[in-house]
Amino acid sequence: MYSVKEIFPTLQGEGAQAGRAAVFCRFSGCNLWSGREEDRATAICQFCDTDFVGVDGRGGGKFANANDLAAAITAIWLETNAGSNYRYVVFTGGEPALQLDSALLDALHKHHFEIAIETNGTLPLPAGIDWVCVSPKIGADLVIKQADEIKLAIPQIGHTQLELILKRFEGMDYRHRFLQPIDGLERDANTALAVKLCQKRPLWRLSLQTHKYIGMP
Repeated sequence: MYSVKEIFPTLQGEGAQAGRAAVFCRFSGCNLWSGREEDRATAICQFCDTDFVGVDGRGGGKFANANDLAAAITAIWLETNAGSNYRYVVFTGGEPALQLDSALLDALHKHHFEIAIETNGTLPLPAGIDWVCVSPKIGADLVIKQADEIKLAIPQIGHTQLELILKRFEGMDYRHRFLQPIDGLERDANTALAVKLCQKRPLWRLSLQTHKYIGMP
């Protein structure tokens, strides 16, 4: 059984795959925050701007098995008339590693999907994911130290020695490294900070949430 908040077609807005047509499948639940506002102040991750509670979003629901969920994802992809080529699905959350498993990976590969995950990196992942993006959270133990990309949202509470944190991640095996300014009232200041750090530490690149700028989900 899979609990899914929503499934929707969009363009990947962030990181190395920005601009690419994709279906996003957002799983319900997270291991770093309950999703309830009354719990935010005591959560490990306090800046999340995503609703991942319940199964009431577009395309959401309870899916009894991997084949049913794979069929639903395929149907959403076909809504855009994209056809059978270059299919791309991104699993996100919440924390998708709580639910993504080998059965679902196998079912989607049979539907010719390239499969990506956006994870906080605190849980082991099943083999067979084609693209892994790790977004670490301060205060959470990181177990995924090798991936296609790392996307660090800044500044998080606890980022008192941000350059030392960047240096630590620079010693890990990530093919691409991105700094992403946290959205909200301080977005301009956060973006300026990210730009300054990218200039100072050129292993990192700037990632903006381009989907928000163009009005896509």
